[in-house]
Amino acid sequence: MKANIIGLSLVILVVSGCKPKPDVSAPLNDRLWGQEGGLAVYLYTLSNKNGMEVKITNYGGIITSVKVPDKKGVKDNVVLGFDSLSSYQSGHPYFGSLVGRYGNRIAKGKFVLDDIAYSLAVNNGVNHLHGGIKGFDKQVFRVDTAWSAMDSAVLELSYLSPDMEEGYPGNLQVRVSYVITGSNEIKIWYEAETDKATVLNLTNHSYFNLTGCRENILNHELVLMADSITPTDTTLIPTGVLAPVAGTPFDFTSAHKIGERIGEVPGGYDINYKLRNITGELVKVAEVYEPISGRLLEVFTTQPGVQFYTGNFLDGSLKGYQGINYQKHHGFCLETQHFPDSPNKPGFPSVVLRPGEQYKHLTVYKFSVR
Repeated sequence: MKANIIGLSLVILVVSGCKPKPDVSAPLNDRLWGQEGGLAVYLYTLSNKNGMEVKITNYGGIITSVKVPDKKGVKDNVVLGFDSLSSYQSGHPYFGSLVGRYGNRIAKGKFVLDDIAYSLAVNNGVNHLHGGIKGFDKQVFRVDTAWSAMDSAVLELSYLSPDMEEGYPGNLQVRVSYVITGSNEIKIWYEAETDKATVLNLTNHSYFNLTGCRENILNHELVLMADSITPTDTTLIPTGVLAPVAGTPFDFTSAHKIGERIGEVPGGYDINYKLRNITGELVKVAEVYEPISGRLLEVFTTQPGVQFYTGNFLDGSLKGYQGINYQKHHGFCLETQHFPDSPNKPGFPSVVLRPGEQYKHLTVYKFSVR
């Protein structure tokens, strides 16, 4: 099922007020990057007139690098990643990946839908994480659209996830479109349909570091438009209640350095925030500022939650671009999402997708300086 780029453009026009498709376009710069399971893997370069450059591969829909200028106009890569396909194939903590079918955790890999019990792969302690053993982060996506112009670029990927893949019901058709705009935005548009009731929670798992990945992220200043979190048990499964952030180290309703109170959070931040976005419209939910480079990242989404994660499990064993060893707290994630374990928490927003319904949401990462 090939996505309709004209329809996509109209949707983005309605949601964000910016129609991305130009009058004149050309194929994206791409190169054959390798193979996975006998399928060709390509690396695409998307850029705009400002010199912003984003590389994305159809293996896992991974954003491998994002180059943006600092306040002096010097461009550098601001996401953790590798320069070879083999490094991703060797295993990594979801750097830049499209995550699905279900981003985040499902308790003990089990849920009941329409009185039918389903069992998923258990790949994170006793729980299911990020779609299982071979989630979307390890699949080769079909490339449906790839074009560029002076002010924008689009890469549109699709994947048919067969019924019971990793234990999930339904033949699920997924489309993900990456749109690079003249305003230094990465817009990620997610769409999906199913032929059987299923659960779905797609997100992107980029690790950002606005220093150009040269230092850790503890001096980055964060604001999160969220008044509560979903507290978890020791296996990072939500308890089902909401807890206010006021008066706690989880309170980023005003700007705080990420490292200012991280010592009060065992291991570091890895928690879902309930956003103030309750209407499903595209709204700003976070901003991160790095004072030395002057880079600013703003995050907008239609989703009800965001997972804030500070690279707690990085240990220096992975070497990325420019030979940088990724140490603990070398990157932060802002994974826009539905809440973890929602299939087992009736009080959380529903993640059920049924035949005849269309799953769609939009997340925008916007870069600037100040």
